[in-house]
Amino acid sequence: MKKEKEGSLLLGVVALLAVVIIVALVGVLTLTPEKSIIQGEAYAAEYRVSGKVPGRVERFLYEEGDVVRKGDTLVIIYSPEVEAKKAQAVAARRMAEAVNQKAINGAQKEQIQGAYEMYQKALAGEEIYRKSYERVERLYQKGVVSEQKRDEVEAQYKAASATVKAAQSQYEMALAGAREEDKAAAKAQVAKVDGVLQEVAAAEAERYLLSPCDGEISEIFPNPGELVGQGSPVMAILDMTDTWFMFSVREDILPNFKEGSQINVKIPALGDEKVYPLVVTYVKAMGTYATWRSTKQNGGYDVRTFDVKCRPITPIEGLRPGMTALVLE
Repeated sequence: MKKEKEGSLLLGVVALLAVVIIVALVGVLTLTPEKSIIQGEAYAAEYRVSGKVPGRVERFLYEEGDVVRKGDTLVIIYSPEVEAKKAQAVAARRMAEAVNQKAINGAQKEQIQGAYEMYQKALAGEEIYRKSYERVERLYQKGVVSEQKRDEVEAQYKAASATVKAAQSQYEMALAGAREEDKAAAKAQVAKVDGVLQEVAAAEAERYLLSPCDGEISEIFPNPGELVGQGSPVMAILDMTDTWFMFSVREDILPNFKEGSQINVKIPALGDEKVYPLVVTYVKAMGTYATWRSTKQNGGYDVRTFDVKCRPITPIEGLRPGMTALVLE
């Protein structure tokens, strides 16, 4: 009987010790802070392809996922407004050139000949009136004709002389061609229309959208035949040579992420065994509306979160935007 009591007491002590050990282990596990996992995401530089000329998408020369080179033609835009302006500019250029050529060439041969004949006619008329005036003048000196008759003939002679001068000026103008001012104005008009043609040519070139870099087409926004406005994005191109990672880091562990320092990460999508070195290039505080965490109940302080930007020290083969990166301790 005594031995049974001693066995029961021993069993109770063992059970009590087991409970104490279990409670202690639970307390230790509960109070021990969890190991924080710093997780980030991969990004790549993205370029939006857009045009200056509104119109409809006539044709895509590449599809999503295709690799392109800088300067490759990606999209052709059809713009009837550009075609109309081109036709107007070409017609205006022809007209301006015709006016300019006319100013350079001067009057036609027929015009020059006509002016010359009018000049000769005026000379003949002047000669007749000169002889008449001299004859009447002699008669007037002899008292045969009146003074009024002499004055009338003299006036006719002077009028004929003025007609000769006017005809001579017309003939000389026909020979000389257009005035220098008219030639300069015609030449300036040609230059003005040439400027319009250059503007139309620039607008026509904007119908062909080119790749701004070497990269991969990640997204195409409109469908063929859809209308796109001026500056509207048509394609997105990823430059896979310009990649980086973004991590959200609490400020209590921020000293481990100083600018210029190196960290090591694993990228699960590329295999858990390989380690990739990164260098911290930029640190920026995130908005407080989503990154504030209070620790004052533990006698601590409010902790903010920072954006930490890191770039690969060496290119990472197979890296794609959106892949997860885990920082190693």
